Amino acid sequence: MSLLVVGSLHLDVIVRSPHLPILDETVTGSAVDYVFGGKGGNQAVAAARLGAKVSFVGCVGTDQFGEVLRKELQKNEVDISQLQAVSGASGMSVAIVDAQGNYGAVIVSAANLQIQANQIKVPTGTKLVLLQNEVPADVNVAVARKAKAVGASVWLNAAPARVLPNDLLQFIDLLIVNRVEDAFYKTTLEVDRLTTLGSQGVHYAGQIISGFDVNVISTHGAGDAFLGALAAQLTQGVSLIDGITFAQATAALHISQPADKRTWLTPQKVQSFLSSWPSR
Repeated sequence: MSLLVVGSLHLDVIVRSPHLPILDETVTGSAVDYVFGGKGGNQAVAAARLGAKVSFVGCVGTDQFGEVLRKELQKNEVDISQLQAVSGASGMSVAIVDAQGNYGAVIVSAANLQIQANQIKVPTGTKLVLLQNEVPADVNVAVARKAKAVGASVWLNAAPARVLPNDLLQFIDLLIVNRVEDAFYKTTLEVDRLTTLGSQGVHYAGQIISGFDVNVISTHGAGDAFLGALAAQLTQGVSLIDGITFAQATAALHISQPADKRTWLTPQKVQSFLSSWPSR
């Protein structure tokens, strides 16, 4: 496989609300959706939909949620031959999305914290390994070391922010963070870094690469759509700068659609969107 994603799987419960509740406030919501999620799963599926050959490593429980997560990966032609399972609950999250598309979420990691690093293989021929911070740090260290042994590049989406061990940093080729995470890591890490800035675009290599102005329905999962698209582009031989533009277009399409309409994103749809912006 060209891309190996090692990370989390959650079933996301997404509630629509007129605004995000404050302390002790109860708000009447307007809708609820049950959506495949987890940073690792989202990024793997996004990359697969955009043409990458993707293998996913993670861990699910033996509950009904675990079966839903497994089937979604298979439906999107993600290889799950290394998907682990443990007795108990799968990961899940509850997100509240307001009328402007902003959101807050609570994550329950559950099975995601029980991935066994000694069972994970990085196949020869893997071009890129994509990691996140929703699994134990020792798993990321072990996988990154194995990746380097077969000549693969290693990207870390360092979210949520946490202190990173030095024995992980030595293997990281690219750190991907948002503005909050960038501030957390700014004075502690000397690693090639890409920072997503929401509607302002992306900061990389000393420059701001502007994004696309679209009507926002929900920003939930936008970062994962961006990173999955970027990883897909890189495994297909596209330069990082050109890949960033493609990934920004993917994220723009993602946030301008309801969660249940995002499955139609394809390379052709993204290219069509890009062609409607002559300056890009």
